[in-house]
Amino acid sequence: MDKLIDKYNKNLLSKNLSKNTLDAYIRDVKRFQDFIDKRNEELSSVDEITVMAYVQHLKKNKRANSSIVRNIVSVRNFYKFLKREGIVDENPIINYEIPKITRNIPKILTIEEVDKLLSAPDVSTEKGLRDKAMLEVMYATGVKVSELLNITIFDINLKLSYIKCKGSKNKERVIPIGSYAVNCLNDYLNIRSSLNSNNLDYLFLNLQSSKMTRQGFWKIVKGYAKLSGIKKEINSYTLRHSFAVHLLQNGADIKSVQELLGHSDMTTTQIYSTISKKSKIAEVYKNTHPRA
Repeated sequence: MDKLIDKYNKNLLSKNLSKNTLDAYIRDVKRFQDFIDKRNEELSSVDEITVMAYVQHLKKNKRANSSIVRNIVSVRNFYKFLKREGIVDENPIINYEIPKITRNIPKILTIEEVDKLLSAPDVSTEKGLRDKAMLEVMYATGVKVSELLNITIFDINLKLSYIKCKGSKNKERVIPIGSYAVNCLNDYLNIRSSLNSNNLDYLFLNLQSSKMTRQGFWKIVKGYAKLSGIKKEINSYTLRHSFAVHLLQNGADIKSVQELLGHSDMTTTQIYSTISKKSKIAEVYKNTHPRA
């Protein structure tokens, strides 16, 4: 089985998937492997009953609906690969009905809350200067965490005020940045060399002079959210969501927001349009109703 997964992994590598997507697919397949091993089942003997039992197993372990769907899709694609390789005759998951995902509306911050969060770092310290620059760049560009952490010093042009980043399938996009982010990056670059004892090209480094991890960045965001006294639930995507909604609220067209976010499908971007409209209605009500 391990050799098959390694072979499948090589097959996925040829599809130019992002590292996070690739890791998730392989992790899902290995999880399924552990499940059928405990049931003393072979890959070729798996049927819809096994799949149903696996879904119940995931639910019992309190997996989110979106996680369960991804697991099913991952295993289904694995079986497609096995069938192409002649290892199994049938794909037992091909007719399994995947549960629908109820898409949660992402939480966003108000402009005032963004100001609080971005003002939280202590810029009298090197760590504070770095953290301030990271948060400002994320809000200025709306990039994903993985994109932010993969930006190199060669991807920024402060004179022309833009940043280059690579999204899924290494598709590159150029994103303008405002004066706040430019000034914070200039301040950070003045002290970056003292954090870069390993002479790396990554723009943002951790305090051990290595590339910052997603978990490390999440801890930073969580810490400043607590420090700024914001009561809303904040995660590492909150600034990206807020970036999109604030652009739409201030008159940006949805096509431009789609390109800035790097969405291949307009449907994803339209979620932010829905949030923007709901926020506007709430504001109109608050400002006009006598009892609001």
